[in-house]
Amino acid sequence: MVTEKRALLAGLSAPGGTRAEQLAAAIEGRMRELSPGTSVGTIEEIRQESGLARATVSEAIRLLRDRGVLEIRPGRGGGLFVADQSPVVRLRHTLLSVAGEPGTVADAIELRNHLEELIAIGAARCAGAGDIPALRACLDEMAAAPDWDGLMRANWKLHERIAQLCPNSMARAVYIGTLGHLTSSTARTADRDADAYRATRLRIHAELVEAIAAGDEAAVRVAVARHNHTD
Repeated sequence: MVTEKRALLAGLSAPGGTRAEQLAAAIEGRMRELSPGTSVGTIEEIRQESGLARATVSEAIRLLRDRGVLEIRPGRGGGLFVADQSPVVRLRHTLLSVAGEPGTVADAIELRNHLEELIAIGAARCAGAGDIPALRACLDEMAAAPDWDGLMRANWKLHERIAQLCPNSMARAVYIGTLGHLTSSTARTADRDADAYRATRLRIHAELVEAIAAGDEAAVRVAVARHNHTD
C-alpha cells in the first residue's frame, strides 16, 4: 500500500488541471493495467491514499464515471471497479492517445467546431430543468477565474457538461476527446486584449447556456456560430 500510495501521489505532481482532474488522471493511469471488473477500491481508501479531501476524491470519481472508465457498485461488496469499456469509450481513448502528434490542436479545433452545433442542439433537446444549474455554475466559475488557465479550465468544463446532455454517444465521445487536446494546449490572447476577449467569451457562453435552457434551437445555432467565429 505504501508503494501504491507513493505512485498515486506522484501522479498528482504533474502541473495543469484541478486536483480532482489530476487525481482522476492518476487513477485512470493505474486502471490501464487492470482488467474490466477489477476492484479499484473505495472512495474512502482513495481518500486515505491520496490525502485529499473527500469532495475532491468524489469529483475525480465522477469524472472517471462520466468518461465511462469507472463503474460504481453500491451495497455490500460494492465500491469502484474498472468498467467494461464500450466501443465509444475506446474511441475516446484513441483520440486522446494522439496528443503528441504534430497539428493535433488545429485538428481538434476544426473537428470540435464541426461538432459544436450537433452537440449543443442535442443538449437543447434533452436538457431538463435540473441540468441547467450545473451549466450556470460553470459560467460562474468562468467569471470568477483568477487567471487565464482557470478561465480555460472552467470553459472546457462547461463544454463537457453540455456534451454530457447530448444523446448522440458517438458524437459526444469524439467531442469530449477533442477537449482533451484543447485543455492542455490553449493559445493565450495578447495581454492588451485579454479583458475584452474574456468579456466576449463570457457573454457568448452565457447566450449558449440560456439558449439550451430555453430549448431554442435557432438561438443555439446563432450562439454556436458566434462561439466558433470568436475562438
